[in-house]
Amino acid sequence: MQWLGEHVDPEGVIKSSKLSLKFLSSYTSEIEITPSALPVVTDVGTFSSENFNLEIYRQNLQTKRLGKVILFAEVTPTTMNLLDGLMFEIPQEMGLIAIAVRQTQGKGRGANAWLSPMGCALSTLLISIPLRSQLGQRIPFIQHLMSLAVVEAVRSIPEYQDISLRVKWPNDIYYSDLMKLGGVLVNSTLLGETFYILIGCGFNVSNSNPTICINDLVMEYNKQHKAELKPLRADELIARTVTVLEKLIDTFQDKGPNGVLPLYYKYWVHSGQRVRLGGLEGPEVWIVGLDDSGFLQVQQENGDVVTVHPDGNSFDMLRNLIIPKQQ
Repeated sequence: MQWLGEHVDPEGVIKSSKLSLKFLSSYTSEIEITPSALPVVTDVGTFSSENFNLEIYRQNLQTKRLGKVILFAEVTPTTMNLLDGLMFEIPQEMGLIAIAVRQTQGKGRGANAWLSPMGCALSTLLISIPLRSQLGQRIPFIQHLMSLAVVEAVRSIPEYQDISLRVKWPNDIYYSDLMKLGGVLVNSTLLGETFYILIGCGFNVSNSNPTICINDLVMEYNKQHKAELKPLRADELIARTVTVLEKLIDTFQDKGPNGVLPLYYKYWVHSGQRVRLGGLEGPEVWIVGLDDSGFLQVQQENGDVVTVHPDGNSFDMLRNLIIPKQQ
């Protein structure tokens, strides 16, 4: 609050290219709300939402810094935009996260829209990573760490370890290898010696449409194993995910990729999977793992292991993999 007092304009507003946030101690109905101008009520005492329980979030958040300060919206165009004007300003130790119940203009990869109905866990987390660090030299790994954090957040709950939630390279969360139920979008900006990174993440918790959700998997598991696992909540899982992510980042900064890859491979859908290079007619190769930068490595017929990149044109990033030209 002290920081805000020093950084808002005389009207109590912080503006960015996408949005202006007007900070108020309380809300009255005559305050105008538009997609590009949102009031932010700072008195937490009056906060209540049917869809987000602050107490449950706090109980499940076990971090040193990430996710501590929440910008919460029932409905917003995208959680990314909420943090746009605060991204380079706010002290990093505040651990800012934007959480929404619904988005009206959720973004997917490229120009894709991301449908964000009720029951989806929607958040954008702000982190900063020093350029001269293990992760700062391998920024593509951020998306892998976040999708891994979602899966581990669920499967590390006692008795939920066999729920069939998995990671799909590079940034998807899957039910087994059958159906997508979440994704990660990363925007990073290098300023001086620091990467400022917005990690957008959406995953289906209790909405069975448009695909399938985590609680469907829990119910299916209960049926098959005559178990009584409880359905999970979006607030609880966002907090658990941020908690796991902070640990994964710390481990990566300490030990590099090898500190996290065993867990990543435990949950990924690609072990021994065959794909074709360069389209349907291309040579068949086997996926063997990730290289030091977080790109896929495949083994060719002759036994050679090479790094491949997506061609950037396909909806399924495994559809048209290419071997990058040597510089």
